Amino acid sequence: MGRTWDDELARERFIAIGEIATEVAHELRNALQVITASAYVARQDPTASAPHIHKIERHARLAHSIVDDLMSLARGEPAQAEPVLLYDVLVAARAEIGKGAAQWDDAITPADIRIHAHTGLAARLFHALYENAIHASSPEAPTITTRAWMDAQTLVVEVRDDGPGVPAEIAAHIFDPLVSGRVGGTGLGLALARRIAAAHSGDLALIATDGGATFRLTLPSPK
Repeated sequence: MGRTWDDELARERFIAIGEIATEVAHELRNALQVITASAYVARQDPTASAPHIHKIERHARLAHSIVDDLMSLARGEPAQAEPVLLYDVLVAARAEIGKGAAQWDDAITPADIRIHAHTGLAARLFHALYENAIHASSPEAPTITTRAWMDAQTLVVEVRDDGPGVPAEIAAHIFDPLVSGRVGGTGLGLALARRIAAAHSGDLALIATDGGATFRLTLPSPK
């Protein structure tokens, strides 16, 4: 007996839940590492612990938002979107990226472009693209260019780096889970990024270019 449509739907949902659960674990591990380190430092000098306690509180809130946002995505719920400045989303996406890990070149036209998006999920989409570019270019720090423009129907955002580019043998499957061009990579970041784009009625694609890697996000233009 062949697979039914319900079987395929269940399989897709199972894969989605696996992808997102793994991403939740990865993101929570990062937040917990900061919380653990901050708690250790705060204990060394309780009189100067205020900034470390603030960092603990901020990352605890971040951990809660990660679980809430990504589990909503796993349930197939549409993103709870609102108008937000694209630049603010990009700043949030870079917040946890180490200083000096990349050079940023933004070309947003007009500068006050707003996207209709869930800020937390949109930031994770761009964070995945930035992190992918940085890891692919290691040990060199890449220059990452983010371009954005819009017309009457479509908002386009491209993220391009000057690294080695995506290996030809995996380019067609770069958004598939567990497909990665680097040793130790899970391939889940880009898979999740495309799922976030779909939750916003958009699409994320790898664009052929002469050098580096270019990812193009297309979204409906905000009304």
